[in-house]
Amino acid sequence: MAIEFTNLGKPAPNGNLLIVDGLNLAFRWKHQKKEFYKQEYIRTVDSLAKSYNCGDIVILGDGGSDYRKSIDPEYKANRKERYKDQTEEERKEFEDFLGEFQKTMEALEAKGYLTMKYNGVEADDIAAVICLAREEIGIEDIWMVSSDKDWDLLITENISRFSTVTRKETTIGNWDEHYDFDPEYYLTFKCLTGDKGDNVPGVSGIGPKRAAGIIEDYGDVFDIMTTLPIESRYKFMQNLNEFGAEALETNIELMDLSYDPDAQVLGRRSEIIKLVRNYVSKD
Repeated sequence: MAIEFTNLGKPAPNGNLLIVDGLNLAFRWKHQKKEFYKQEYIRTVDSLAKSYNCGDIVILGDGGSDYRKSIDPEYKANRKERYKDQTEEERKEFEDFLGEFQKTMEALEAKGYLTMKYNGVEADDIAAVICLAREEIGIEDIWMVSSDKDWDLLITENISRFSTVTRKETTIGNWDEHYDFDPEYYLTFKCLTGDKGDNVPGVSGIGPKRAAGIIEDYGDVFDIMTTLPIESRYKFMQNLNEFGAEALETNIELMDLSYDPDAQVLGRRSEIIKLVRNYVSKD
């Protein structure tokens, strides 16, 4: 589906919801080195909502993850390493970028869209609460806007993702174009391969193809954990044995967006659902 980023105005209300990974989308303009991007951001959101026939729009901010850092203090610690060598000019540019994003969020809220951010809670987890409560809230279909593939954990028949980076959609219908395993095994895939961007270790020597093969042979991550150790002459399987069930369990806690959601959103699940329900029923 071709997406035209034009100002098409606020779409007519209906039962569909657009969830925008707010800061993730803003990086689109940071990479273009644009200092002021508020109006382009708003036009992009409006255009996507119109294209996907979404009458309601929720933009999520990111407040970090106290929950995951309590499990693993090294979670996303690599990002601090990445930024510590920035020059004073680069730090100032990043502060200005975040300032423009804050102005953008305020403008979106003034426009009537729902913006949400909680300190200590990642945008992924707020999205997960909304998606898992889709029927409870009364939403027909959800389109998620994020280039973060972690959000693919939330994809169902009624929930899909669009990336403004690749300009591609990931849906249940085209899942096979993106992955070599069924959607219910995505968490297992992540637990085996890890997530370098979030500093979550995977099993040495296991990439996408080997992970898909292990899933085909042994099933999901819980089946794998109960099967370990697995006798094998292959080094990557020996690495899996050494990685062990405990490390796999930690990866489940770090990467499963439905794992103990009340803990991940610091007990705000009911509040989030109420806010979204009131917003989508406002008309």
